Amino acid sequence: MDNAEIAAVFYEVADILDLQGVPFKPNAYRRAARGIEDLDEDISKMASEGRLEEIPGVGESVAKKIDEVLRTGRLSYLDKLRSQVPAGLLAILRIPDVGPKTAMVLHRELGIADVEQLKEAAAQHKLRSIKGFGEKSEEKILQGIQTLESKGKRLLLGEALLVAEAYIEYLKSRVSLDHASFAGSLRRGKETVGDIDLLVGDDKPASVMEAFVSYPEVREVLMRGPTKSSVVLRSGLQVDIRAVETKSYGAALLYFTGSKDHNIALRRAGVEMGFKLNEYGLFERDSGKLVAASTEEEVYQALGLPLIPPELREDAGELEAARKGELPELVQREDIRGDLHVHTDWSDGIMPLEKVVAEGIARGYEYIAVTDHSQSLKITGGLTPERLAEQVREVRKLAKAFEDEILLLSGSEVDIKNDGTLDFPKRSMKDLDVVVGSVHSRFKMGRQEMTDRIVKAIESGSIDILGHPTGRLIGQRKPYEVDLERVFEAAKSAGVAMELNSFPDRLDLGDAHCRLARHARVKVAVGTDAHRPEQLGYIGLGVITARRGWLERRDVLNTAGSKDLQAHLGGGRR
Repeated sequence: MDNAEIAAVFYEVADILDLQGVPFKPNAYRRAARGIEDLDEDISKMASEGRLEEIPGVGESVAKKIDEVLRTGRLSYLDKLRSQVPAGLLAILRIPDVGPKTAMVLHRELGIADVEQLKEAAAQHKLRSIKGFGEKSEEKILQGIQTLESKGKRLLLGEALLVAEAYIEYLKSRVSLDHASFAGSLRRGKETVGDIDLLVGDDKPASVMEAFVSYPEVREVLMRGPTKSSVVLRSGLQVDIRAVETKSYGAALLYFTGSKDHNIALRRAGVEMGFKLNEYGLFERDSGKLVAASTEEEVYQALGLPLIPPELREDAGELEAARKGELPELVQREDIRGDLHVHTDWSDGIMPLEKVVAEGIARGYEYIAVTDHSQSLKITGGLTPERLAEQVREVRKLAKAFEDEILLLSGSEVDIKNDGTLDFPKRSMKDLDVVVGSVHSRFKMGRQEMTDRIVKAIESGSIDILGHPTGRLIGQRKPYEVDLERVFEAAKSAGVAMELNSFPDRLDLGDAHCRLARHARVKVAVGTDAHRPEQLGYIGLGVITARRGWLERRDVLNTAGSKDLQAHLGGGRR
């Protein structure tokens, strides 16, 4: 089990203890869980070296429990706790804004023991009979349930990629494979994934199927056949695999990548040329002769088309663009020269400034920006103007020390207040290299008011990038109401870029809005919003989303070299 899985065990312990009304202990277990989450090394290594009690929040008792989980894959204490509360109450805690106290009140007063019962009670207005609950409470809970259900069993793109890549690595360790890839919506880079489709090209698939169903994370084998199998993992995620002959791998990968609409359009094009296209290959319709099958590129070329990147295969104009020779040259991961949205331990990150520098150098970046929160976001330890000035001095010292290796930029993620003014006075921002302006409050403003608020911030002349422009959290919070066309128009005039925040549950701007930004000739900055070292790797998710949004290298701000970037960020602002 990895650090996140072990932390989840102790978070669940805390939740159940909260449900039982136990004082003090829940917070102790949550501190331990956070300590485990924040580790920069593998917890199993620390356990083998007898160093578990070095973890913040972990004492002798919790250390013994961690050892048990690592040894057995389960915790007997948690099993005992689970037997003491209805399983459905834990599911209720996944509803946004429903905490343990609320869940227990609902259980005690109305006997509610799962999400379905709560949904029914709220719909029938039964919650109003409980002191402290009213019409708004019911509406809020129903909205929360709707959010939970809309997410359903879908995985975020970042989570699904990790699962698929680990599964493929396992298969490769067990079987010599000619070809192996994930397909479906995951390969197209969609922001959420319902299940995972794997495809292998192998002329002797029996050993592949055996390895597939033997994966240690498999909870249930749904179906096992000679060329196709399905399993459910411990997480509840379904994974399907197909094996095809090596000679047909390209056609099969094209077919199973989809989308369905893209495939229909391709088949229609093939019919017009006298071909038949399926997962086995492209064939002459009359003679049945195989024309192309071994690679995707070969199939597209036979249809008179260039290879269309998987991220564009949504029947959203990509075939027309391909025929005209107007497909975009999509931005690639290696085009990214630096990260312009990073948090440190000066606010709510865990990285010292020196670690940010080291990570930037290790990733081959030309530049990296320190953008801690501003003072209004107190929960994050946002910086006051005085602390910001102190941080800028420290950043300048480090920048000088490492000037031959990387450009370290001083910056801030400054709150856009309710009236559109910024959280720092202009004098506090005038010496910053980069300012990310972000909305972190009053997400339920009306469309006009929110748009005016954001446009005012853009036109202030103080910000370089609008952070996570729609405020969405995938599966948790809807985007706020905002007129992005007006925002893009203002941004173009002011030379302000839109962020594509690469955090897995943000990916904001989304792909459709990236395409609109490109059309409006507004630059997009792909940033991670990293608070921990490993989160700097989220940049890859941002690039995938940028590619789905048809963005080219020239459309992305941080593909510029350091000199060009500084010239853009200067621009007479602030």
